[in-house]
Amino acid sequence: MTSRKAELAENLAEVEERIAAACRAAGRARDEVKLIAITKTFPASDVALLAELGVTDVGENRDQEAGPKAAEVAARLRWHMVGRLQRNKARSVVGWAHEVQSVDSARLADALAKAVHTERYSGKREEPLDVLIQASLDDDPGRGGCPLAELPALADHIAQSGELRLRGLMAVAPLGADPAAAFERLARAGESLRKDHPNAADVSAGMSHDLEQAITHGSTSVRVGTALLGGRGLASP
Repeated sequence: MTSRKAELAENLAEVEERIAAACRAAGRARDEVKLIAITKTFPASDVALLAELGVTDVGENRDQEAGPKAAEVAARLRWHMVGRLQRNKARSVVGWAHEVQSVDSARLADALAKAVHTERYSGKREEPLDVLIQASLDDDPGRGGCPLAELPALADHIAQSGELRLRGLMAVAPLGADPAAAFERLARAGESLRKDHPNAADVSAGMSHDLEQAITHGSTSVRVGTALLGGRGLASP
């Protein structure tokens, strides 16, 4: 085993134990929580090693980095777009992502739906695109996200599209705030959403520093980068 693979294996085991312990503390089964490895700024070789170690889901923040990386890695992985997304990148993202977790406006949803329609019409894609609504837990427009009061309208808009499948909510805890309180707000928003959209049961919340609090409050996916791969360098422009 290469030194890098051994390092990743050790990190993965530690993260898995943290997730399992958090699930036990919350009275939940381990298989209720999916691990998404966030591989931004790290090479495709690291993604391939994680796949060899059993990781099945990978998240990326930047389309220009993720597209080539997804094309290079031969392993069968499920790729998630988790970063803020401009509408003009919709078609490119649809070419590699199985799920977009950062939908925060009707205009972005429409751009993605149009891109999916084009891909399906041309025979490059068979299935609709799974999407999560990124919920804003701090009402800071600079960090993206749909205000909680506007979630029902956006959810209804997405649900009317034949090209998108609404799977649930994603959020990032506010900077400098108690993550447990933020994730409790998200849990309530998710409960409300499922009254009208029962299939939107996914909750993507929790990262390297706060995954335990997120699992306590019902997260079904944790997005872990630093704890798996180590500290990041600067992303290429």
